[in-house]
Amino acid sequence: MEKIRCGWCEKDDLYRKYHDEEWGRPVHDDKTIFEFLILESFQAGLSWYTILSKRENFRKAFDQFNYKKIAVYSDKKVEELMNDSGIIRNRLKILATITNAQKFMDVQKEFGSFSSYIWGFTEGKPIDNTPKALSDVPATTEISDLISRDLKKRGFKFMGSTVVYAHMQATGMINDHIEDCFTRK
Repeated sequence: MEKIRCGWCEKDDLYRKYHDEEWGRPVHDDKTIFEFLILESFQAGLSWYTILSKRENFRKAFDQFNYKKIAVYSDKKVEELMNDSGIIRNRLKILATITNAQKFMDVQKEFGSFSSYIWGFTEGKPIDNTPKALSDVPATTEISDLISRDLKKRGFKFMGSTVVYAHMQATGMINDHIEDCFTRK
């Protein structure tokens, strides 16, 4: 019997694997949360598939998403990243990544972990929307608006409500797998 999946992931095996093994699964470790935060910020204005297909290049280029290293990147490292054809070469997004790494660590100091901070918006539990179809899945919600405003107030960049909502989906803060998707079983 063929698995029923959310329709957006049927493009190819890369998308299916991401859908089946990661998307919508609750993530609580700061390293993975940071990785998705950065990947989602690079997605702004692009497709998730573009970012996903370059994910390994991003990992290599950004020191496996080690936020402590990224927080102190030099101008030389920025230029190196600008010349890396394996990633999205957008200077503002690269500079935002450095800023976001610094702000990420500020949040860790304040809350003990970034996970505690971000999951606090959902009282530590995933929100299960149980959409019947992809058309039932919003691009933003009141919670993503709230988180976006708070992140921006804290100095984060490229963290609009749509980016935040996508991050919430990726890290399982929101489960938007369609009602018939096999991952719900």
